[in-house]
Amino acid sequence: MLQQPDNEHFPLMPIAQSEIKIASFNLLNYLAPPNAYYDFENIYSYEQWHKKQHWLTSILEAQQPDIIGFQEVFSADDLQALLRDIGYPYFAVVDEPKVEGDFIYRSPVVAIASKFPITEVIAVEADNEAAQLMGWAEFSFSRKPLRATVDIPHIGTTDCYVTHLKSKRSLFDDPLPETIAKSGSALSSFLGQRLGNWGSSMLRGTEAALLQLAMVKRREQTSNPMVLCGDYNDVISSSCLEELTASRVYGMSESDTERLINFYCLYDGWQLYTQVNPQDEEAIRPATHYFNGKGSVLDYILLSQEFNASYLGSLFEVSHYHTEDKHLVNSSFDIDGYSTDHAIPIVTLSLRS
Repeated sequence: MLQQPDNEHFPLMPIAQSEIKIASFNLLNYLAPPNAYYDFENIYSYEQWHKKQHWLTSILEAQQPDIIGFQEVFSADDLQALLRDIGYPYFAVVDEPKVEGDFIYRSPVVAIASKFPITEVIAVEADNEAAQLMGWAEFSFSRKPLRATVDIPHIGTTDCYVTHLKSKRSLFDDPLPETIAKSGSALSSFLGQRLGNWGSSMLRGTEAALLQLAMVKRREQTSNPMVLCGDYNDVISSSCLEELTASRVYGMSESDTERLINFYCLYDGWQLYTQVNPQDEEAIRPATHYFNGKGSVLDYILLSQEFNASYLGSLFEVSHYHTEDKHLVNSSFDIDGYSTDHAIPIVTLSLRS
């Protein structure tokens, strides 16, 4: 679903801006009352929902990202209405959450909002032939990624992808069959967790690989610049995800890789930022999620070479990288009590002179 703006309320900007800000935003159970997320007891009161809406509005008005990839969206219409009121005329989703018993919602979706025109939006589909080569008889994404083609100033049509990869939660909760381990035993619990966790890792890695394949095929067809933002549910250096930013081809020279392959590669926004700002190269990258007191970076914005300052033909460079995390590291319950459990990474792209 692509929402087009009312031009009377959103006149076209006459001057193209020289800086573009892109954010990835996990909203954590964004569901308007009186509906419930996952369980009938999980319903925001109207006061709680108002606080969540107010917090979201305050973050966006303070940071002013131009393009936002959202995750954990249940109430797409409410989100679209909020965004329209604060200057985002373009909005799209490609899926709907599952609803049980008319009010219990599961399987949230991703969405995108933009101050620039979205000219096309689709759900990214898995390549079944590639999935079969990887050992999957049938495959579908746990949450459908979307691709929105956005008309960005100076650089033109750019393919912006939003993803929410499979979580680390066990792939299954059911007891193991008796043929594997005795039901109810400690060994059954141990093996069930191992198999379930490996299953989640395999699914997350396959999602990343097939999304990357779809992006590369699209890049080959259109040559559009690429942006991939989202909640990856793992660190980018993990064995599941490291291929997303890999450029090596075994047996190929470095010069041939640069000439033939780099066009299809993705680069981590943080790494691109530290290349331009070497004084921050040793800076500790802020975490975007905390579990049992330990921080991890799970949310990323990856960019194609048009935004890589080391590429001579790039039009933009990553001039600033901000992680909005006050609600996690220095929170006030009155303000942040119904915010989100993820920080919000934001990259600023500056036009190169």
